[in-house]
Order: sequence, then structure tokens, then C-alpha cells
Amino acid sequence: MKKLIILLLIVAAGWFIFRDQPANWRGIPAAAEPQQTANNLPKPFLDGKYTITPLARYTVTAVVLSRSRYRLDDGAELAPLDLALGWGSMSIANVINDLSISQSGRWYEYSWHGDPPLDPQAIATHSANTHCLPANSAVKKQLLAVRRHDLVTLEGYLVEISTAGGYHWRSSLSREDTGGGACEVLWVTGVARKKL
Repeated sequence: MKKLIILLLIVAAGWFIFRDQPANWRGIPAAAEPQQTANNLPKPFLDGKYTITPLARYTVTAVVLSRSRYRLDDGAELAPLDLALGWGSMSIANVINDLSISQSGRWYEYSWHGDPPLDPQAIATHSANTHCLPANSAVKKQLLAVRRHDLVTLEGYLVEISTAGGYHWRSSLSREDTGGGACEVLWVTGVARKKL
């Protein structure tokens, strides 16, 4: 009986520590739209067997809605982390709390019960799954430290990736698209993180 009580206490403690905490900030912490420009881009460059072609300079300040670490899929060598990011109305705590948000298989999904907390089009155009490709080991360490509900600013390039063997991965260049191919593939050169 004593072992059962100890086990139940451990399970309860784990649930309390690891359960999703609701967002509790005020206002719109990530009010600005992502910034994108195709001016003065670097030439394509090699990263191991991959050719990285910058398509646009990109900076986004957003709330981390969810994070997913990848180690085994085809993209894990380049992108060990995906961040589901929300800005504008998708960085409001009450909106986030009324959504069920998840990631798996490089997809970001959301749902709600009853009426949506925000116009569904606004949800789609003010959030994105971002495949994060760290430019170096220091950036990788910073990215892996990012947690759900952090306010992050990511800087870098939306890119297209290819190999001589036919591997191909291309970033979306629009915040208006949805579905397959709508994710941002971001070569991350800078990370700033703030707990909300």
C-alpha cells in the first residue's frame, strides 16, 4: 500500500510539473507582422551535402505556441526543432488558451471547442509552423532552449534545400497559405528569447 501511495504521488507531481500551463500575460506581446525582403540575398552555399539557397531575409517576433524536437526523420539533421509561432492576435493569451495546439510529423495543428476564439482565417494567417535550421552550434543551443510560451525573435533566411540525390525542401514565402508546403523553412542566424 505504501508503494502505491508513493507511486501515485510521483505521478501527480509529474503531471503538475509537465502539464500545459495556461498563458497568463496581458496585451499583444508580438504585435508586429513578420518582416521579409528579397533584397541583397547571399548566394547559395553548401552545408555538408546540402545546397542552401536563400529565398528571402526573414525576421519574426512571436509567441511559441508549441515546440517539437526531431531526431530521426529526414529533416532532423538540418532542422532539429520545429516551432509553432503566433503573432498579432495569435499572441493574445486568451486566444491561445482557447485553442488545442499540437505538432507531429512536421505538422502544426490547432482546434477548438464551440465557437473559435478568433476568426479561423486570422488563426491561419497569424501563426505558422517554422522548421528551424540553426546556422551554427551556438544558434542550435539557443533554439533548443526555447520553450512553449516564450517570446522569441528569430532572424535568418527562408531557404530552399536540395542535394545531388534529389532531396528537396522549400520554404513558403507567404503567411497567407495553409496546408502542405505552407511552413517556413528558416535558416536561423540569430535568436532572442524572453519568458512571458
